[in-house]
Amino acid sequence: MIRYFLNESGRLKPVDGMPELRDDLVWIDLIKPTAAEEAEVEKLLGLEIPTREDMQAIEPSSRLYEENGASYMTATLPAHMDGDEPDLAPVSFVLTHPRLITVRYHEPRAFTTFPQRAVKVAMGCTSGEGVLLALLDATIDRLADVLERAGGDIDGISRKIFRRGASRPMKTRELHPILASIGRKGDLTSKIRDSLVTLERLVGFFNQGVLLRQSPKDMREGIRTTTLDIRALSDHASFLSQKITFLLDATLGMVNIEQNAIIKLFSVATVVFLPPTMIASIYGMNFLHMPELDWRVGYPLALALMLISAILPYLFFKKRGWL
Repeated sequence: MIRYFLNESGRLKPVDGMPELRDDLVWIDLIKPTAAEEAEVEKLLGLEIPTREDMQAIEPSSRLYEENGASYMTATLPAHMDGDEPDLAPVSFVLTHPRLITVRYHEPRAFTTFPQRAVKVAMGCTSGEGVLLALLDATIDRLADVLERAGGDIDGISRKIFRRGASRPMKTRELHPILASIGRKGDLTSKIRDSLVTLERLVGFFNQGVLLRQSPKDMREGIRTTTLDIRALSDHASFLSQKITFLLDATLGMVNIEQNAIIKLFSVATVVFLPPTMIASIYGMNFLHMPELDWRVGYPLALALMLISAILPYLFFKKRGWL
């Protein structure tokens, strides 16, 4: 699928079909393009369109480069971030005067909301550079919203863990879903941080090209603001990651405390019942000459002795605060 957008006084105007190559064609968006669609765009622009294999290259040098007067930039963007399992995939931006070409194989929310807004409001989309800057701003705003939601969810998890009444501490079975929630939030935050790292490198490369092309001052100021926003989000994502790690350690600590309490009860029970067991074992021996066996009060005396030998260790542990 291919979407074409024209510049209309700083706004975007979508057009259907393959238009002629004109100066006001500022954005071509390729969504899961077929080989035939890639060939059509390459023929129209005289440029090579990155393939899916090119976009998935790991080496940084393969993601940011200049070729035939065009800037090729690839960043990793998440999609389906309304849940806790976003789809992370690369998106390529090809910047050539005066237009932008994007190639993607998934649906980041910004690529849906940005054109809808840019059609109604002038957002400086007079060139490919303007479209790229506005699209990056929309992507960063989306990531900020997701991080804010994740921060709220993490605060909710923190309240569940630490603000329960002391009269009824959380049981291990109640901590299992909390551990799963912490893991999902950690995965979400990690993917957003990875995306922000690639975006920061992309904006740095974009800024170098803007300086070389001596673009307008407002473009350079916009890139500077975008860079500051990315760094601020990266710091916030790092803070959330540290908080998630703390919550994970605290939850595992609570699980260990409960398990230790259970083991402690078994240990105390073992010590308490050890003296009665010893007494019962002694009088359970089958020796012929045991004078206590002939006592009339031997049986109740043994029972009383076993009871006293169980109560005394219990009172001792209670006094020492071990129970």
